[in-house]
Amino acid sequence: MKQAIFTILLIFPLVGLASCEKDSFTDSRDGQTYRTVQIGNQTWMAENLNYHTEGSSCYGDKPANCQKYGRHYTWEAALNACPSGWHLPSMAEFDTLIATVGGVDVAGKVLKSKSGWKSDGNGTDAYGFSALPAGVHFSDDDFGDAGSFGDAGDYANFWSTTEDSRLTADLMSLKYGDDRAYLYDGIQLGRISVRCLRDSRL
Repeated sequence: MKQAIFTILLIFPLVGLASCEKDSFTDSRDGQTYRTVQIGNQTWMAENLNYHTEGSSCYGDKPANCQKYGRHYTWEAALNACPSGWHLPSMAEFDTLIATVGGVDVAGKVLKSKSGWKSDGNGTDAYGFSALPAGVHFSDDDFGDAGSFGDAGDYANFWSTTEDSRLTADLMSLKYGDDRAYLYDGIQLGRISVRCLRDSRL
């Protein structure tokens, strides 16, 4: 019996580390309310940003997809798209998120939403991050035709503030059929999703 109690005491703190706190935030700029979630010491929007600004668009140019996926942003637009008190994360902050949820080998699975991914590609959404596969709005310099859309159902891509050159920036990507999270350097993907991170209160 003593051994069983000791085992429970050892496991309990680990369970606490895996928990998350959910809340909501209303953007005063347009009145939209977003679910939020605390993962470790970070508080994230649990939905993609859907704030209309220059340099943003809906997937397929269909307003209903903005409600489903949030808007797609150029990197330049993404840098200033988050509301006051929130910001576009750096790659170091994505690193922290990935480490908190168990590392790159499992982060994709636990950060993905439970639905919306192609075939059997859904995640567990164990931390409430609810990453949806919003795809890409390609630019003139990307693969595919200029202004075309692709990869909805297959990829969730999120801009970071980290710049590699004047034309490229770093991002986090989650893929269909893959439990990993990928951190890419120097990517130019036209317009992709934005997840805002709450500013530190320290």
